[in-house]
Amino acid sequence: MKPTAAIYLDNAATTRLDPEVLDAMLPLMTEQFGNPSSIHSHGRAVRTAVEKARKTVAMLLNTSPAEIFFTSGGTEADNTAIRSSIETYGLTHAITSPVEHHAVLHTLEHLAKQGIIQLSMVSLDQKGHVDLAHLEELLQQNQQAGAGPTRSLVSLMHGNNEIGNMLDLNRVGELCRSYDAIFHSDTVQTMGHFQHNLQQLPVDFIVGAGHKFHGPKGVGFLYVNADRVKINPFVYGGAQERNMRGGTENVYGIVGLAKALEIAYRDMDEHRQHITSLKSRMIERLRAQMPDVQFNGDSAHVDTSLYTVLNVSLPASDISDMLLFSLDIARISASGGSACSSGSSIGSHVLAALPGLDANRGYVRFSFGKYNTADEIDYAVDTLVGLYTKEAKLV
Repeated sequence: MKPTAAIYLDNAATTRLDPEVLDAMLPLMTEQFGNPSSIHSHGRAVRTAVEKARKTVAMLLNTSPAEIFFTSGGTEADNTAIRSSIETYGLTHAITSPVEHHAVLHTLEHLAKQGIIQLSMVSLDQKGHVDLAHLEELLQQNQQAGAGPTRSLVSLMHGNNEIGNMLDLNRVGELCRSYDAIFHSDTVQTMGHFQHNLQQLPVDFIVGAGHKFHGPKGVGFLYVNADRVKINPFVYGGAQERNMRGGTENVYGIVGLAKALEIAYRDMDEHRQHITSLKSRMIERLRAQMPDVQFNGDSAHVDTSLYTVLNVSLPASDISDMLLFSLDIARISASGGSACSSGSSIGSHVLAALPGLDANRGYVRFSFGKYNTADEIDYAVDTLVGLYTKEAKLV
């Protein structure tokens, strides 16, 4: 039987706003409407809210408020880290991987096309993991080139939004430091789901986007390691964000982001246990009912992967091309690839980068959140089994 409400299993694309977050935002949408750059009482009250939010984010990440800069989201934060560090330091070499989010990949490819940088792609293994030996080889080659700056920018994501692979930030960060490379990591998918202790983590930039952890859309932040890097602004204008990001602040978004991150850290163990149980349930039921089911990347390794993501490879079938449409008809929202291609199984650059991909199989990414239930998982599995069983029909 169809559920009374549509089932949302696309939390890697965006998450439902937490009611506690909305409650925190509402006063900034109504009574506290001043411009935080204004020096009068209305402006000062709002400025206080922004700085309180900054302190909250910094405290949770164990860093200084002076190292947190609010942005319009993860894409702007990634662009700021990449473009501003390349411009500020005159970098001519960058290293990334073919499975990065397009906010990183397209930015670096554009800079390479303009001739500003030479772009190197680090190799991946059969499961899509970064080859750290090849990463070191690329860093060595740039240092030994001799002509021009020898410092590289390395941009590698912490948790892959499609296949759930995790990067060892400590290992990569220490490797980058041994070659004096600048290390940026897109942490959009892991922010609010894993702890990030920035006093101990050897990174120069990390990013967050509020809507990935039950906060509002259109707001994010960039962490800049002040001991290691100092960059010029990416967005010019006024003196907002301590002269680092022009434009009137998205005040209620910033307050909502901080509240959402506070809740995420407060309830992280509970939510991880709940979400992990749902993911394990789906894996076990799919394996029991669909012997030919497979899982891409590390996503089926619950304890070592991005626990919110499961990338399923289904048997080759005539319905593979219509899989997401069929799920939508059954009132199940899922994705065929990354969030930016949510609702489509076409053109996943991440899956295309995995060796031996069978284009005839059906691919779907389920991503879980704290509001999902075991009954929803069971319905999703039963629906998939029904789609791949001729005698079964959706009811």
